[in-house]
Amino acid sequence: MNPLSRAPRRLVARLALVGALFALVFMISSPVSASPETLKRSIENMTLWPFDAALSPVVAGKTVYQNMRDIDDSTAVRVGYAVPGFVWVTFVQSFASVLRGVTGVMEFLPGLGLLPFEADLDPIFDMAEENEALVDLETPVYDVRFGISYTSAGY
Repeated sequence: MNPLSRAPRRLVARLALVGALFALVFMISSPVSASPETLKRSIENMTLWPFDAALSPVVAGKTVYQNMRDIDDSTAVRVGYAVPGFVWVTFVQSFASVLRGVTGVMEFLPGLGLLPFEADLDPIFDMAEENEALVDLETPVYDVRFGISYTSAGY
């Protein structure tokens, strides 16, 4: 193996070690009024996105049913909308749940960095917090929120 090909790996390993030591120093000297909200949201998103993905067909069925009931369309449109609408909304729900997991990963390192400070980032993917969910249980430590309807308005 070429010794030059190991150089980038060593550099990345050293940078990771320096970053970990830097974070450790800040965590040790952290103030008492630290805010873990960004890290909390990150962990919730990383752990709950598979439940969103698994419940995508259920949420899609509920959404299509509500749309067919609430929107005043002709019978032909309602019949023609049911199957393609269900498939499309299931796809959108599944993709949005994966996006929720990705944003959880993206917010993890900033959440660790902000842990010693009294500061938080705005959510990258706020639909997971604002839209209605099939399961919604808020606790001070970990909010259990999944089965989120990503295709509904979040108000």
